[in-house]
Amino acid sequence: MGPISEKKCVMIIAGEASGDHHGAKLVNAMQKKNNALFFCGIGGQSLKNEGVRILVDASELAVVGITEVLYKITSILKGLSVAKKALKTMHPDLLILIDFPDFNLNVAATAKKLEIPVLYYITPQVWAWRSGRVKKIGKLVNHVAVILPFEADFFKRHQIPVTFVGHPLLDNDHSSPAAALERPAEPNPTVGLLPGSRDREIARHLPVMLDAARILAERIKNIKFVISLAPSVEKQYVEALIAKHKALINFEMVEGGVDEVFEKCRLVVAASGTVTLESAISGTPMVIIYKLSPISYWLGRILIRVKHIGLVNLIAGKRIVPELLQGEASPSKIADTVFEMLNDVPGLERLRNELLSTRDALGEPGASERVADIALNMLYPDIARADITASTVL
Repeated sequence: MGPISEKKCVMIIAGEASGDHHGAKLVNAMQKKNNALFFCGIGGQSLKNEGVRILVDASELAVVGITEVLYKITSILKGLSVAKKALKTMHPDLLILIDFPDFNLNVAATAKKLEIPVLYYITPQVWAWRSGRVKKIGKLVNHVAVILPFEADFFKRHQIPVTFVGHPLLDNDHSSPAAALERPAEPNPTVGLLPGSRDREIARHLPVMLDAARILAERIKNIKFVISLAPSVEKQYVEALIAKHKALINFEMVEGGVDEVFEKCRLVVAASGTVTLESAISGTPMVIIYKLSPISYWLGRILIRVKHIGLVNLIAGKRIVPELLQGEASPSKIADTVFEMLNDVPGLERLRNELLSTRDALGEPGASERVADIALNMLYPDIARADITASTVL
C-alpha cells in the first residue's frame, strides 16, 4: 500500500497489560505504513508511548475472575461511558478491540449502531467457555484476527471473517531454540516464580509459591529462586507481600521482561496466562498453577469446555506440562511436582523439546504487520483492494 494522505481516526481498546503491549506494536506498524492516522482509546503506558491519546488508563479496569469484577465495577462502568461517548462524539473510522471481551463487546455494540467498522485482534476464548458469545461477535465485528492456530477454524465454522496472523509473542527478541537446548544443567538449580501481572493474582499465588519454595529449599541444597515482577505491578506491593510472609529462601527479584527469568532458570512455576506461552517459546519447562475465588472457580468449572487451561497444553492437544488448579495448587503439591521434575533430567530435556515444538505451531513472526495490513484495508477500502486473507495464511 502506498502513502495515503487522507487523515483517519482509529480508536483502540486494550484493557490488560499484555493487550497494551501488543496494541502498541500494532499502532507502531500502522504508523510506519501510514502516518496520516490519529489514535485514541483505552490502554496503558505502551500505547501512550506510541502517541495514542489515552482516554482511560487500562490499570483502572483490569480484573480477573467473575466475582473479582465487583471490586472495580464503578471504574468499569465509567470506562464504558467514556468509550461510548468518544465513539459518538469523535466517530472514529475504525475501532480496534484487543482481548478484554465483556467490556469490548459492549463497546462494539455501540460502534455497530454508529456504523463504525470493528476489528477484533486477540479474540475472546469463546472456543473454551461461554461459546454463545460467538454469535455476538458475528453480529458486531467486521473481522477477527486470531493468534492461535485452531481459532481460525472455529470462527470459519461460524462464518465469521477471520485471519490467523500468528502469535505476537514471536515478534519479541527471544533466544533461539538451539540456545535453549544448549543450556547447561547447573548443579545448583534456579527456579522461577511467576505469580501473575495483577495485584489480586499475585496476592493469591505468591504466598503459595513462597511456601513451596521453602519446602524445596529444605530438600535441595543451594537451590535459588527468581521472582518475576511484571511491569504492571508496583515493586513495593510485592516486597510487602514477601516481607509479610517471611519466606526464608535465597531469591532475587527481576523486574520488567520475563526473558531474563527464563535465562536464569531450569524450571518455572507460573500463573496460567500468556507468560506460559513465553516460557514455551523460550524452551523453559514449567508448572502451571492458578487460584481463583471459590465462586469464580465453581462457575468456571461449569462453563469451561476444554480439558486444559494452560495455553501450552491446549496448543499441544495434550497435557505436556503439569496444571495445578485451586486446591491442587498447594505448597506441598507444587513442591513435590517441581522436585520430581528437577530430579528427572532426561524428562526435562524431553519436555524442553516438546515446548519448543509448540513454538512452531504459533506461525511466523510478523503478527503486528499482518494486523496492520488488515486494519488499513478496513480504513481505506476504496484504495486497498488486496485480499486481506491471501497474505496472512501461515
